[in-house]
Amino acid sequence: MLALNVDVDPGRCRTLGFVGAVAIMAGGLTAGALPVREEFVPTSGRVALGLLCVYFGIVLLIAAWWWLGRSVRGPRPPAPRELTTTLLVWAAPLVLGPPLFSRDVYSYLAQGAMVHSGIDVYSHGPDRLGGPLAAEVAPVWRHTPAPYGPVFLAVAGKAAGLARLDVPAGVLGMRLVALLGVALMIAVLPTLARRCGVDPSAALWLGALNPLVLLHLVAGAHNDALMLGLLGLGLVAALGARPVPATVLIALAALVKAPAALGLLTVAALWAGQLTGRARTLRALALTCAVALATTAAVTALAGTGYGWLGALGTPVSAGNWSLTSGLGRLSGMLLDATGSGLGHFALPLWRLLGVLATAAVVVTLWLRRERTGVVHALALGLLTLFALGPALRPWYALWGLFLIAVSAPPGRLRRWAAAGSGVLALGLLPDGLPPGGLQLALAICGGILALLALWWMFLLAPADTTLAAPLPRTAS
Repeated sequence: MLALNVDVDPGRCRTLGFVGAVAIMAGGLTAGALPVREEFVPTSGRVALGLLCVYFGIVLLIAAWWWLGRSVRGPRPPAPRELTTTLLVWAAPLVLGPPLFSRDVYSYLAQGAMVHSGIDVYSHGPDRLGGPLAAEVAPVWRHTPAPYGPVFLAVAGKAAGLARLDVPAGVLGMRLVALLGVALMIAVLPTLARRCGVDPSAALWLGALNPLVLLHLVAGAHNDALMLGLLGLGLVAALGARPVPATVLIALAALVKAPAALGLLTVAALWAGQLTGRARTLRALALTCAVALATTAAVTALAGTGYGWLGALGTPVSAGNWSLTSGLGRLSGMLLDATGSGLGHFALPLWRLLGVLATAAVVVTLWLRRERTGVVHALALGLLTLFALGPALRPWYALWGLFLIAVSAPPGRLRRWAAAGSGVLALGLLPDGLPPGGLQLALAICGGILALLALWWMFLLAPADTTLAAPLPRTAS
């Protein structure tokens, strides 16, 4: 960020972030992931102005968050309650606005309506449902089965009942579910931080006020919020020597979205410490698996959705998805095709397989070295590896690991990189959630430049006795 001459005032940061959130919400009214019938021509003046406004607001929000982090390391750091208030102020405009940066919320509603109508969501895509809800789903997901577990589909089914009356009402229902997940994240962050020896204010700053939380979990209403909230509750129970409730909660999180299942290794590691005798680790793993499987069987029976989600976990691996491994696969395929070897079509699946194997190797290594790194920190690094090497890459996937990095990583380089990466990823998508064109990119860049000019003008008028901005705070970065 810019090294601007200004004292850090949490109140000013709160105001600046609120202005940014309002700008994002206002721009989203014309440039967001709107229902199909409300969309405007991408080159229209209203959409162009909206896109400028959204990126103007994103840069202001990132700047406010970055500077607020400085105050966490100051002589009078804000208390967790004050930071929570700031989060509520920043989130309020986004709650009232349209979906942003993704059309996934419409997929959730369509899948919930399919469950309500008795259509197998693990065999068919929303196109089988038809009607207004299916029309709202992004084309890339319209013909694909749902990769989510029965816990989330049961929740989505309830929200889909509202969508039958009115699509915006259904969107609000899904956003309330996401807000519940964010509330759980806020509730567990200070406790987890204290258990891991990290400052609670620093954990809230990186793990809850993070722009990725606001833009993608609040504004985007992604189900990752509910997954992370349940995962956090499970880890609190595990660290409190309650392995059975911990296993149940983390199994429920995995039945929202599968990556949370890695948390079961953390429960097993902590459970082993409570056992005596030989083969404690194997016994703990067996007990954890037994409780998790029993939870899965009970929830699946109640939901009535079956176990088809196990076979649908590959849904996010679509032909249009990009990630580190898919990018290397496509590049390798092009080079092989250029040589005339005829092996180019093997490159992409091979690189994706290598990514999965590398992730598994890292997770196993971290689990074996958990006593050195700490069990929660090992889980955080494992989830970050899954984000980096997985077959599909979305900015909000980074929160799988960042949420736990916030409570487990000691002050230093990792926290600084986590904060910097969050700021970069927050700029990675257009508000309509669609692939960008040249004009859209130009408008987004112009909006960001306008925000930087506004910040420069604002701090140019700051009092002359202000101090130089310090580096990213050690306790919050």
